[in-house]
Amino acid sequence: MSGKQRIDEQRAFVLHLYPYSETSLVVDVFSRDHGRLALLARGARRPRSALRGLLMAFQPLELGWFGAGEVKTLAKAEWIGGMPLLGGRCLLLGYYLNELLVKMLPREDPHGVLFDAYSAALHALALGGADAPELRRFEKTLLKELGYGLTLDREAVTGDQIIAQEQYAFQVERGPVRKVGAGDTANISVLHGKTLLDMIADDYTDPQTRMESKMLMRQLIAHHLGGKPLQSRRVFMELQEL
Repeated sequence: MSGKQRIDEQRAFVLHLYPYSETSLVVDVFSRDHGRLALLARGARRPRSALRGLLMAFQPLELGWFGAGEVKTLAKAEWIGGMPLLGGRCLLLGYYLNELLVKMLPREDPHGVLFDAYSAALHALALGGADAPELRRFEKTLLKELGYGLTLDREAVTGDQIIAQEQYAFQVERGPVRKVGAGDTANISVLHGKTLLDMIADDYTDPQTRMESKMLMRQLIAHHLGGKPLQSRRVFMELQEL
C-alpha cells in the first residue's frame, strides 16, 4: 500500500481495541485481503459515535481505510451480520483465537485461508459446536499458514506410515518419532498413532484423541510463541477453579 491509497469494502473482524486518546481508539483488525492491521478510529470513544456499537469482536464487518503508515485511518465501518453472538465458555474460546492471531500473525500479511478458518470457527462455536474440532482445526490452519505445517501421517525418521497402535514422541522441529523404550520425554508430547490419524481426519470423538491433541497443540503453540504467555488461557483456567 503506497501513498494515501484508500481501501474499501474489506471483510474484517475486530481482534482488539486500544484507547488512543480521550475520544479515539486503535483497532487491531484481521481482514481477509490485507491481513492484520492497526486502524485509528477517530472519535470512536465519544458517546454519540456511530462506531461505538460497531467495533465489536466476533462480528463480521465491512471496513474502509486510508493511510501510508503503520497505523491507517479507519474511514468506514458497516456491520455485515449473519454471525450469532458468542456467550459463556465460547466467548472465552473466541478471545483465545483472537489472542493467537494478535500474537502470532505479522501485520499486513494476507491469509485468506486463515481468515475463512477463523470465521468458520467462530460461527461453529456460536452455534454450539464441539470445542475440540473447531479449536484444533483452527490451530492446525494457523500453524500451516505461518509455515509450521504439521506432519501427522508419517514417522519423521523412517518416513513410514503412522501406525494407530504405536506410541510416538512428537518433536517440534521434526514431527512424530516412534517411541522405543522409556527414554526421557520431558517437554515432548507422547501420543498414540491413532491420535495423529484422528487429527488428520478432524475426528475428535475419542476422549484420548481430544486429550492428546490438546496437549500437542499446546506444546507447539507455546514453542512458536517463544515463551509469550496467553492471557486468555490463564483467565480460562482461573474461572475453572472458581
